[in-house]
Amino acid sequence: MNVVIVESPAKAKTINKYLGSGYEVVASFGHVRDLPPKDGSVDPDADFAMLWESDGRGAKRIAEIAKLVKGADKLILATDPDREGEAISWHLLEALRDKRVLKDMPVERVTFNAITKQAVQQAMAQPRQIDSALVEAYLARRALDYLVGFRLSPVLWRKLPGARSAGRVQSVALRLVCERESEIERFRKKEYWSLVATLATPRGETFEARLVGADGQKIQRLDVGTEAEARAFEKALAEAHFAVTSVEAKPARRHPYAPFTTSTLQQEASRKLGFAPNRTMQVAQRLYEGVDIGGETVGLITYMRTDGVDVAPEAVSAIRDLIGKDYGARYVPGAPRKYTAKQKNAQEAHEAIRPTDVRRHPRDVAKVLEPEQARLYDLIWKRTVASQMESAELERTTVDIDATVGGLGASLGRRLELRATGQVVKFDGFLALYTEDRDDDGEDEDGKRLPAMTVGEKLARKSIATTQHFTEPPPRYSEASLVKRMEELGIGRPSTYAATLQTLQDREYVRIEKKRLVPEDKGRLVIAFLENFFERYVEYGFTAALEERLDLVSNHELDWKALLRDFWRDFAAALDETKELRVSDVLAALNDSLGPHIFPDKGDGSNPRVCPSCGSGMLSLKLGKFGAFIGCSNYPECRFTRQLSAPSGDGETDGPAGAGADGTRRLGTDPATGLEVTVRDGRFGPYVQLGEGEKPKRTSLPKGMSPGGLDLDRAVALLELPKEVAKHPESGEAILVGIGRYGPYVQHGRTYANLEKDDDVLAIGANRAIDLVIAKESGAKSRFGRGAAPAGREIGEHPTLGGPVTVMAGRYGPYVKHGSVNATLPKGKDPAGLTMEEAVALIAARAETAGSGKKPVRGKAAPKAKAAAKEKAPAKAKAAGKAKAAAKPKAAKPKD
Repeated sequence: MNVVIVESPAKAKTINKYLGSGYEVVASFGHVRDLPPKDGSVDPDADFAMLWESDGRGAKRIAEIAKLVKGADKLILATDPDREGEAISWHLLEALRDKRVLKDMPVERVTFNAITKQAVQQAMAQPRQIDSALVEAYLARRALDYLVGFRLSPVLWRKLPGARSAGRVQSVALRLVCERESEIERFRKKEYWSLVATLATPRGETFEARLVGADGQKIQRLDVGTEAEARAFEKALAEAHFAVTSVEAKPARRHPYAPFTTSTLQQEASRKLGFAPNRTMQVAQRLYEGVDIGGETVGLITYMRTDGVDVAPEAVSAIRDLIGKDYGARYVPGAPRKYTAKQKNAQEAHEAIRPTDVRRHPRDVAKVLEPEQARLYDLIWKRTVASQMESAELERTTVDIDATVGGLGASLGRRLELRATGQVVKFDGFLALYTEDRDDDGEDEDGKRLPAMTVGEKLARKSIATTQHFTEPPPRYSEASLVKRMEELGIGRPSTYAATLQTLQDREYVRIEKKRLVPEDKGRLVIAFLENFFERYVEYGFTAALEERLDLVSNHELDWKALLRDFWRDFAAALDETKELRVSDVLAALNDSLGPHIFPDKGDGSNPRVCPSCGSGMLSLKLGKFGAFIGCSNYPECRFTRQLSAPSGDGETDGPAGAGADGTRRLGTDPATGLEVTVRDGRFGPYVQLGEGEKPKRTSLPKGMSPGGLDLDRAVALLELPKEVAKHPESGEAILVGIGRYGPYVQHGRTYANLEKDDDVLAIGANRAIDLVIAKESGAKSRFGRGAAPAGREIGEHPTLGGPVTVMAGRYGPYVKHGSVNATLPKGKDPAGLTMEEAVALIAARAETAGSGKKPVRGKAAPKAKAAAKEKAPAKAKAAGKAKAAAKPKAAKPKD
């Protein structure tokens, strides 16, 4: 018997059918070993010796595989066809050698770009050995990432409280987002006017023409800067006579786009389908691993981690045949199209992402696919087919028009010039099937069709549109445009883009608003720190050059240890320079770097750093236990504090809308007390306050509640917290709801359970509150505290995201758990029969629901780190003999 090892159980099941009874196909569930997350796992002093360990899941998997291999005739490593797949095979081989189960057993490495019977059988017939250069490139990359993360992050923690971590690629991606935000803040809008005349031919056909010149001078888009100028041109056009001076029609061709790479697939799926890059890769993984069609599991697309744009000759032939059959011979080019990747460091050993069989039309396979899978497959199919279709043939027409004023000819009066442009599709070609979306589309004037005109023809004026405009700041990055920019700069690799963007969100360095990436204050602080003290390591050129050197390693052109030595020599020196760095030096540098953001120009010539409270102190960045904030230099006499957030370049503010200089906005009068209700911006975030005085009642706004949209009714409701919402079904005592240091919670006696993301602290009902309290008291939901969760059945490692997937027996029914995501099993589904494929689908659907903001049936699990933090403070207080004080979370009291 031959043992074949792949990465996921879905692939194992499919490939086992293809190979027959002489093979045993098993899944490794991704990596089985990794560097333990502790200092010393990579030792520069020992020539970068690396310590590998297997966690409980990995050790168990190695033991199971070793047991199978012990009696086998041959071991075949068939993990994914990329660097990471090569590394997994290497880890498996090393682990099995350590177990001493291989002895003289032959070991082969095979790769296939698609999970089809033909591709798998061909791969088995062409085995090779593990590619040592690819493994060394992986080792170098892993060591670099580890050294940056585990040596630089502690510097951040010491010098910049509140920072989470730094990463070799993630920090550079974050810099892109932060730099774009700085551009927006520096932007100053400029007024300009456009003049567009609606004209008619003698045959009554109308079209629009734009003013482009006057008195022999060209007029660019921003040249007409005042209303007075615009009205003068408007008056002249109203009196003018119009005639055609030239008509120029030029043929043009528009060529189809190359088939998808990982990057372009993520970009288009984001634009067309609204998928986040991480979600795109999850859905693509399912299409690659296969679905059941007619009783046979078949992979629908080729491997989805690639930057190659080539397509196998047999696939090209099938595509051309389909085009001729479905669209006609006119749509088939004379010769097959050949594409070359634009990136100089592209790894083109793999095909582009394409359907494994183009004859599987999207409308046919949609019946057996989930909606997201069907949409993504449709996108990939259309892009692939269109890439081999004939070019579109266009005709671009430009008509120049003279407008003469004050005489019979241009020599006797004023002469204005207008221009009309249009485009006609003579032959649609590939556009019959596919058009690519663009980021930040502007108005496409060339898309309009013009009526037929001849030189000298007189035109009639119908109307003149004079419109005021203002220039706009550059748009924030979307996930698609950031991936595109990273690829252009050579930062990261296709398989890392989705994970990099997700990490930035998980660490709360960026947030997504209206599908755009907005840097959080902690993200901007981290980048400002790195730019001041580790500038080289967030430079785009340096990061791209390091990627190129890693590619040289994978091509047998550079020794990986030499690369690490060169990097470590300078990086270690940079780390040493920060040992004597004082916090005051850090604050001074950050005050300068972030000045335009945290101390924006008021526009009246006054010093933006003067304290709005005392009028004599100077505002400065300060570092506290919970991160950075702005405080007054006259502390403790003046206790003014606020968050870093300041008005943005487009005039919108992150603080309370309509707030005064001190960050206070008045909402009205509390009907019960007659005291004034205000919303304020404090050191720990926005909060509402009732009245004034030494100790006014205050309540923090829960995360996600916008201070700008807060009205009096909701503010009064927040000030009523904590309040009773239910009676405990057993004790009969009150269950309270309130907002504490770690967010909204429900309380019964000394039991506190935090509300989940989708719970509204002002609208939580009795049943929900009771459920949360009972779950916490029973320990059924460990994400709320230390109570041990009931034992579950682990069904394996998540095939794409890693980490165990477990079926749990919950108080209110069975559910499947992966990390912080809990997905309820459908009614009537037997948890004992749940497969990995079904579990992954449920987890993906639950994660998507949570990400979209829709209300799920059950709340989303809070991250483990937060759960631990919520228990940490009470535990310490109890140890110090302050259990009573720790028992009740206190609302944050920002200083005004």
